[in-house]
Amino acid sequence: MAEASLPESDLFIVDVAVSDSSVRPKITVLADGEQGITIDQCATISRRINKKIEETEGEEVSYVLEVSSPGTDFPLTQPQQFKRNTGRNLKIKLQDGSEKTGKLEEVTETGLNLMEEVKAKKGKKATYEPVQIPFGDIVKANVVISFK
Repeated sequence: MAEASLPESDLFIVDVAVSDSSVRPKITVLADGEQGITIDQCATISRRINKKIEETEGEEVSYVLEVSSPGTDFPLTQPQQFKRNTGRNLKIKLQDGSEKTGKLEEVTETGLNLMEEVKAKKGKKATYEPVQIPFGDIVKANVVISFK
């Protein structure tokens, strides 16, 4: 329903979650776009989903629907999100438990090209090494927010 409710082709669904409450479940839909997403686009998605729920479940069904964009602290999950964050620093947790931090250089069909920051010994400058990370190896990826 969420995918079918997107008003523009450059928008995509990032996540859909439904709370466990049987009384009045909360449905949270996170959507984004290649150029971001506006409040009006979120409202359109919300109206369309509400209409589809009414058509399939009836008007009496009780629920709370929230449609928004993922916040800056929400992990990147879709290739489109990675593309939009090219040039930014990411912190990536991998399947093997290790973490990599570095600048996202490129998004390919199969994964990411990252300039990984290699911590230097005391008094030395950090160095950067190119590394390729397949999408399948990524457990979690977040943009590193800097307040410098």
